[in-house]
Amino acid sequence: MKRKYLIPVTFIIWLGFSGCQKLNEDPKATLTPASYFKTQSDLDAALAGVYTVLSYDGSYGFTSRMTSYFGADDLTTDPGLNKADMRDFDRLSGGSANNSLEAEWQGPWRCIYQANNLLANYKKVNTADSLKNQAAGQALFLRAWSYYMLVRTFGPVPLVLTPIAADDRPARASIDSVYTSIVSDLQTAIGLLPVSFPGEPGKATLNAAKSLLADVYLTMAGWPLKLQDHYSLAASQANEVIQSNQYSLVPKFADVFNQNNTSESIFALQFDVSGSLPQRTYGSSCVPLDEIATNNSSGWDDYYPEINFYLNAPVCDRTDATFYTTLKLKQTNNSFLLVPWSSPLTHAGHPYFKKFRSGLGGDGVSETATVINSINPSTNKALDLIRYPLVLLDFAEATTVATGSPSADAYAAINQVRTRAGLPNLAPGLSATDFQDSVVKERAYEFAGETGVRWFDICRLQILPQVLAARSTSENPINPATVIQNAYLAPIPNKEMLRNPQWTQNAGY
Repeated sequence: MKRKYLIPVTFIIWLGFSGCQKLNEDPKATLTPASYFKTQSDLDAALAGVYTVLSYDGSYGFTSRMTSYFGADDLTTDPGLNKADMRDFDRLSGGSANNSLEAEWQGPWRCIYQANNLLANYKKVNTADSLKNQAAGQALFLRAWSYYMLVRTFGPVPLVLTPIAADDRPARASIDSVYTSIVSDLQTAIGLLPVSFPGEPGKATLNAAKSLLADVYLTMAGWPLKLQDHYSLAASQANEVIQSNQYSLVPKFADVFNQNNTSESIFALQFDVSGSLPQRTYGSSCVPLDEIATNNSSGWDDYYPEINFYLNAPVCDRTDATFYTTLKLKQTNNSFLLVPWSSPLTHAGHPYFKKFRSGLGGDGVSETATVINSINPSTNKALDLIRYPLVLLDFAEATTVATGSPSADAYAAINQVRTRAGLPNLAPGLSATDFQDSVVKERAYEFAGETGVRWFDICRLQILPQVLAARSTSENPINPATVIQNAYLAPIPNKEMLRNPQWTQNAGY
């Protein structure tokens, strides 16, 4: 089905760089920046376009945004069905011809093109300097986010910071130069962005930029750059967000996933089903194929956690809210039989995710404890890309590694997350190594299934061998020819390699 998205004319006329994205003819492309970057309305429309392109199905609106992150233990998929794209990466055997991988590549690039267009033209707009600066700060944040996802997923990528000709074929830039650009964008954005945009949820703010920069520094301290001094930079940046007192944890973990723009949401993409911009990773996508609602809608069985990842979860309220362990199987008389996830009556024999079922107030799965009324694939649930617990855990890890031992502040940060989860405080007196391991485990379960958080920890810490050693033999078998070190980066999509024959594919693909 061909989808329509609410993208004003001013968003789609400057897609630039066909070396990273296939371009389509559009008569609106005869417009020029001089003809539409004139008013505040033009600027608002252009800025909205930078956000909107991240929210497509072919970007972050659907599960395909996580395709190459299925190598982590918090994500797996069916051994059959039509799940080959995700299953291949779950087996560490994904390739450059993988169709779903396109979303991880195309979505961020679309955002970068639109951000570059705005940044090249915003000063021409006849409006207050403060409003122009706020728009530029948001575009810089979104460009930084997009490059952060690209460089962690694919490694070296072209560094395109201005609109360029459609026939240009820039080389892939080094990883360190991409990170240098990300840091620069975020530092500049911090000087331009306000603390908040009252009544306008979803806009990048000052502390969103600081939170992202803290996470960037933490990643730069690990593989592949291994800049150890960046742990202290990460700690300092995260602490500024904590000390701002702008955010707090939602008292009940489960409520994070049935409400929009909560007190812990630092940056979230917004969706609108009625506007043909649905969020489709809640609802049907994570519901078992075995489950059929009273209205005969059913689950898609796209993704769920590995068995041992679930079995090793701490016993707490957060675990109860995260995992769906009792399936409701519709019977011929329209009653429901409740069976455990491991029952032979289920085809997958896995637990599922509970936290991604309901959507916004039940617009995903509408159900009671014993009955499923409907299972919907399109929800209005905002997609939280940065939540406050990430800042707390980034700070706890970074300050501990930087100083060589966990401080009282580091304990306080992780214990906030544990208290909300229903866990006791972390044991005092831990070594720096044991404390870091505890933080990494905490992050795994706090952010299970959330847009690569677990996978990127596995990559920066180079712990894939340990993760695979803990994997159940019931999971999709790992390709025996896999070279583990090559698996940390995804392949550049084949279409892009064909458009850019001067590029060298990532090792192992």
